[in-house]
Amino acid sequence: MKRIDALLSDYQSSHRTRGNFRCHIVGVTLIVFGVLSILQTVPIVGSWTLSEALLAAVFLFYVALDPLLAVAVVGVAALLDLAARAVGNWHIGAAAFVVGWIFQAIGHAVYEKAKPAYFRNLMHLLVGPAYLVNEALHIRPRPTR
Repeated sequence: MKRIDALLSDYQSSHRTRGNFRCHIVGVTLIVFGVLSILQTVPIVGSWTLSEALLAAVFLFYVALDPLLAVAVVGVAALLDLAARAVGNWHIGAAAFVVGWIFQAIGHAVYEKAKPAYFRNLMHLLVGPAYLVNEALHIRPRPTR
């Protein structure tokens, strides 16, 4: 079993209910948007900010796991980065970040009744977006339960 498949399978084991999955679609999207919005305030060079540097680093992490999934995940994140630039307000990004975590908490407390996967493995903070993109686009086979 490839490492990405093991990570997706482990992540899925804490995300079995539809309600939790739906909360995560909203929550993870808001969290990523929030992080990128906040990092937009830190310029690096020219129009590049810490937000784009994070996307580049995350892309390298995902490429090591699965190149096609990496392109898809970072493509979605790049769209959120463009949205963060368009909004141009870190206060909105910070609010999105907090609301995103509230959705995550609701998903686990109300629907899943289990601790989040990142309590077992912090890497799952990066696996979550990949899992959601994979579920939407079916790039990798769905982990067996």
